[in-house]
Parts: sequence; C-alpha cells; structure tokens
Amino acid sequence: MSEPGYLSNQFLIAMPNLLDPNFFHSVTYICEHNAQGAMGIVINQPVDMTVAELAEHVGEPPMPHEQGRRSVYRGGPVESERGFVLHSPVGQWESTLPVADGLGVTTSSDIIHAMAEGRGPEKSLVALGYAGWGAGQLEAEIRENAWLNGPADHAIIFDIPAEERWTAAAALIGVDINQLSGDAGHA
Repeated sequence: MSEPGYLSNQFLIAMPNLLDPNFFHSVTYICEHNAQGAMGIVINQPVDMTVAELAEHVGEPPMPHEQGRRSVYRGGPVESERGFVLHSPVGQWESTLPVADGLGVTTSSDIIHAMAEGRGPEKSLVALGYAGWGAGQLEAEIRENAWLNGPADHAIIFDIPAEERWTAAAALIGVDINQLSGDAGHA
C-alpha cells in the first residue's frame, strides 16, 4: 500500500516537453514507489497486437470473446518481452502485487490462461514491459518538470480510449495538458 510521500496508486502524466519516445504524452500508473525506486505501467501506448494474439503466442487456445480483442500495451522500456496484467479485482493469481483500491498487477501466466478461458479478472490491461526508476530518480524528474502526478482512476485505466487517457488523467487534477508549456517558471 501507499506510503506517505510516495506515489503508489497514482498517475504519472508526462509533461508536453518530455520528448523521450518511451514516455511522450504518456500516462503511467505507479504500481510501487518507495525509497528504493518506482515501478509503473504505461497505460496509453497500445501496440499492434491483441490480447488474443499474445495469448496464442504463449500457447493458449483462441480467445473469441471481447477481452481477446483488446489491445496489448507497451508498458515501458524495461523487460519489454515480459507480460504484466493490471487488473481489478485483485483476485488469487500466482504472482500478484496488490496496489490499492482493488487493483493489482500480475506477472504470472495463470492470469492469461484464465483470460483465455473467459474467467479472468473483470477489468484488465495487458502490457509488455514496465517503467522503472532507481532510488530518487523519479523525484528528481518531477522536480525537473518532466511529470505531473495525481490520483489514479480505474475508468481512465480500463474504460476510456487510449488516445484520451493523457488529457483525462491531467483533467483529474484540474489541468488542461494541451495548454501547458514545458518550461518551469522562475521569478
């Protein structure tokens, strides 16, 4: 669970001046943040692959239901061949990190197997890779005006189209991200 001063269970919203192609106009859900660093899943960068195609690639039978037609996401540049499933409810999977508010992130293949059989979690976002920061790195990037942070919202993660998530996440904290300059003001 979230510790005071840390950003677990929050959105990290890329400022317009963050031009790194890994994070340009990204929204990252922070799964874990502590003194050792941070780990999150980018939730708005779909790749050209469906969940059904990924499941088939790992040996699962065809997924004809709606869950299989969803896009897989590029979760970040770290371990980009490894699957991560952000989901609600948390459930009972082999390797799950419960984050907060009934949300978990699972790395074990049993969740993909359950999804292929139509008995996976009610809500899910499947990603390849994750975003990671070392001790103090994320805090430094926030001070350098690369990111905004704010509360996470399940509807933004699971329900609204990927291309609307960046502006929607910023709107949660009252920011019209399209009106922002990336330059920090100094008096």
